[in-house]
Amino acid sequence: MSCSIVTTERQLTAVVRAKVPFAEIPDAQRSARAKLAATLKALDAGAAGATFTRFRTPPVDGLDMEIGCLVARSFEGQAGVVPSELPAGRAAHFSMKGSFEGLPGAWQTLFAWGVQQKLTFTGINWEIYGDGQDAELYALLA
Repeated sequence: MSCSIVTTERQLTAVVRAKVPFAEIPDAQRSARAKLAATLKALDAGAAGATFTRFRTPPVDGLDMEIGCLVARSFEGQAGVVPSELPAGRAAHFSMKGSFEGLPGAWQTLFAWGVQQKLTFTGINWEIYGDGQDAELYALLA
């Protein structure tokens, strides 16, 4: 497992936006994923893909998050589920294997590596969840 710089493609998403204190992130994730599951079929967004969370750093009065999934096409928002996207560009990347409890340490690894490499982060970050509890971490670069 190592960090690298990758080029990401723009990906359309369906999201629930939330701003929450760190202690409430697990509850916000569960609530948003339930709302997505209940609404997604009615959105005409095409097949749902991988789930993810996008967030901005540094956090101010809580973490600004977009909790969602990849979709095939844009759509009209409803019931608190709105269209968004994951950005195209150069990003620092790290593949995390194992429990989601390891996410804070995985982000620390990625950001520390970026500082060591003298990279400039934009503050736009996202994690795409895989099978089990693995995740692909991305931090967009300036």
